[in-house]
Amino acid sequence: MNLRSRTGTRNFYKMILRIAVPMMIQNGLTNLVSLLDNLMIGRVGTNAISGVAIANQLIFVYYLVIFGATAGVGIFTAQFYGKGDDEGVRNSFRFKIVMNICIAVLSTVFFALLSPQLISLFLQGEGSAADAKQTLVIGSEYMHIILISLVPIAVINAYSGTLRDTGNTGVPMFASMIAIIVNLIGNAILIYGLFGLPRLGANGAAIATVASRFVELSVLVIYTGTHSRRHRFIIGAWKHLTVPRDLAGKFILKSIPLMTNETLWSLSMTVINQCYSYRSLNAVAAVNIQSTIWNLIGVAFLAMGEAVGIIVGQELGAGDVGTAKDHAVKMRDFTVFCAVLCGGIMAAVSPFFPLLYNTNDEVRSLASAMILIGGLFMPSVAYMHASYFIIRAGGNTLITFLFDCCFSWLVEVPIAFFLSRYTSFSLPVMMVLIQSSDLIKCIIGGLMVRSGVWAKNIVK
Repeated sequence: MNLRSRTGTRNFYKMILRIAVPMMIQNGLTNLVSLLDNLMIGRVGTNAISGVAIANQLIFVYYLVIFGATAGVGIFTAQFYGKGDDEGVRNSFRFKIVMNICIAVLSTVFFALLSPQLISLFLQGEGSAADAKQTLVIGSEYMHIILISLVPIAVINAYSGTLRDTGNTGVPMFASMIAIIVNLIGNAILIYGLFGLPRLGANGAAIATVASRFVELSVLVIYTGTHSRRHRFIIGAWKHLTVPRDLAGKFILKSIPLMTNETLWSLSMTVINQCYSYRSLNAVAAVNIQSTIWNLIGVAFLAMGEAVGIIVGQELGAGDVGTAKDHAVKMRDFTVFCAVLCGGIMAAVSPFFPLLYNTNDEVRSLASAMILIGGLFMPSVAYMHASYFIIRAGGNTLITFLFDCCFSWLVEVPIAFFLSRYTSFSLPVMMVLIQSSDLIKCIIGGLMVRSGVWAKNIVK
């Protein structure tokens, strides 16, 4: 395939950006607030940074479980929408609601019972016992407050996922923006105790986050219910939550591998971060600083990956397999181009960003090196990310499971475990070696996309 054939027209890129830009804005604002959260909490001290970072790493597993469950059914949603089947979209929405709420309830119970033990796993590195104890207390209290938001998050994902899969990325962005404003104001007031309120520190950040989730949910429910002519799936959707048995079976067959994949992949990332923390307590804070800026700057290519899945899924649902294959490669190349720009920005800010935190010089030095490394590897991450969404758009969740989760557990986790326990390599060197293994995954993803085995219509 020559360069000209891999370059789209102006209208082609307009179509992509119409889907991707609202998600970029939404994710960007969300991560900007996460950054401000970190900076506000970072002014409290290193132990607060570490405690909140560990709690959020554990909640991250829940986020991806919900994401996987919603996305598995979302494959059908996008293709039903491309086919023009309103009842199919409606049933997929109902299934998302039921499944997500069940996951949320089970996760709330699990974390409520085991959060101190789970947080303690990240406090095994070098550092004082007093710091470890304070970090554990901060993390546990923060976690127990955040648990209140798990059910709202489940329903938010069902609504926003269905709206995005049907091409409306603007409303989820708007709802997120309103929630962000609430979260930001709440953080400022509750963390530092403004207007005569008590100074709550990390707990204040947790309370503000919970409040913002309820606001976001309210916006989505009210908008969708009052715009039923545009979003016909919501008409009668809440009259009952039952789904035809044969269709539910298909949803489950696609959702379980994808949900399992997201669960195990997020657990693999948690294990890798635990391996980083094995070096020292300072490593926990450094990893949190790096991941915060990485998530903010990486929104462009991350949103592009999701746009690839939506557009390709709708084209497959409409039966236009040839166009889906052609657009998939062009969108993946554009995603990598976005990541090159984002990686350059990461590298440029790496010496300066850690200076915003009230922490020690070792944490700043480690974070600066890790930010630079993260920027250098962004293009390869973008290539893998886009390949994953292309493969997933055709509904072959078993292949995505092998591509994503199995690789992490069979390659990345063993490397991280070995390096943390049996070598004296520094944290940045560990990160380079672990990230380098992703080049193998890029080759596998490229071969899978080129084969075309993923391009299937599953809603005929």
